[in-house]
Amino acid sequence: MESFKGDQVNNDFYDLYGERWYTAQDDPVGLLRAESRTLTPWVLAEIRKRCPGKAVHVLDIGCGAGFLANELARHGLKVTGIDASKRSLDIARGHDDTGSVVYRSGDALDLEFPDQSFEVACAMDFLEHVEPPARVLSEAARVLIPGGLFFFNTFNRNLLSWLVVIRGVEWFVRNTPKNMHCLRFFTKPSELSRMCDDTGLRIEYFRGLVPVVWKLAFWKMIFTGRVTDDFAFRFSRFPITGYAGLAVRIGRACSGLTAKRSGLCK
Repeated sequence: MESFKGDQVNNDFYDLYGERWYTAQDDPVGLLRAESRTLTPWVLAEIRKRCPGKAVHVLDIGCGAGFLANELARHGLKVTGIDASKRSLDIARGHDDTGSVVYRSGDALDLEFPDQSFEVACAMDFLEHVEPPARVLSEAARVLIPGGLFFFNTFNRNLLSWLVVIRGVEWFVRNTPKNMHCLRFFTKPSELSRMCDDTGLRIEYFRGLVPVVWKLAFWKMIFTGRVTDDFAFRFSRFPITGYAGLAVRIGRACSGLTAKRSGLCK
């Protein structure tokens, strides 16, 4: 396995997508759309189960072109999305059918929000693009109310992840940019658990996220390099390569401006 010492992940290519965020099949952005089709219903179901009948404020960290934020807004949630790519935010706004999502350029390592501002925070396909990821977790914990929910999706750091997530995508998906992912940015679940413990978050569970290999769309990708709209991911029991999870903010009851919402998500 090659050394990744000194390698830096490439985040600049997100600025180049434009409408391709929502249309391109000859590009790994199709994999992001496919992941979102699995992850978004899971996030929404957990919020509905844990916060029934409540007005929930969600922060989508590294929101990209709004796959998650816009869908949550369609279901009546109050969503704020932040991203470093202003061009991606423009696309996200253009696809917000509700016109209600607040999109802002921002730094996930230094969020410009007061303490305890949100009931839910999400970092989907994001932790593997920043360092240190612990700083993102710390900031997410800070802006969550006690009992608030933190959803995430990222990659495990091991040989199989290098082979499948990095090399496999480079080999089998057209127009994959160099250093879209770097192995040293991946995080083992045990490491993420420790980071959460250190920042006031408690892991509820992990679940693996893997492609549905028995669908024709998977084999189309292998032989054509195209990610068609019927490509799909599924959850698995084991977080071997890609994995998602849910953590809960621990701490004292809310006070001040957020006290009125402190009963949510408990």
